[in-house]
Amino acid sequence: MPQGKPVTVPQDGLTTRQRRNRPLTIVHTGTMKGKSTAAFGLALRGWTQGWSIGVFQFVKSAKWKVGEENAFRALGRLHEETGEGGAVSWQKMGEGWSWSRKPGSDEEHAVAALEGWREIQRRLTAEEHGLYVLDEFTYPMKWGWVDVSEVVETLRDRPGQQHVIITGRDAHPDLIDAADLVMETTKIKHPMDAGQKGQRGIEW
Repeated sequence: MPQGKPVTVPQDGLTTRQRRNRPLTIVHTGTMKGKSTAAFGLALRGWTQGWSIGVFQFVKSAKWKVGEENAFRALGRLHEETGEGGAVSWQKMGEGWSWSRKPGSDEEHAVAALEGWREIQRRLTAEEHGLYVLDEFTYPMKWGWVDVSEVVETLRDRPGQQHVIITGRDAHPDLIDAADLVMETTKIKHPMDAGQKGQRGIEW
């Protein structure tokens, strides 16, 4: 797509503007790091457009303070104080609806993860955000905690202009088929291969 121009123009009856502004379902999958980082980069771009940003983390620990969270919470405060950018909502495990790696059965974790998905469905129905980052959401689907067909149907039928990014390894084929944009990260080299531990500013 040189200069952002499509190779072909489909005969779908839409104007160029209508086709350009379709809400997208985006999937970042693969074995290498960077899936969430790329999603947050898109969210940052959306924030500058004034979109409300909703981040929903399904796996990372509530005690794990990732740099992107601190940055987006600061951007949320900036929006509240000055009106610049868009509103920010950051939801993660241990804060209400989401599941966590704490004592409890798989059934309890599954129920909590499903309630997290229900909250996202409610927000999609209400058109609460312009861009949603469902971080590591492929895992609840992989583990059978959230029904893949229901996710595909919900995203297909969502109202308004709401973009959705889903990250995580092993994205289900049905989700990939339903997505508009799919990227797969592939590892070629990583410092951990040489025994180097993760470091601040790179891994978190």
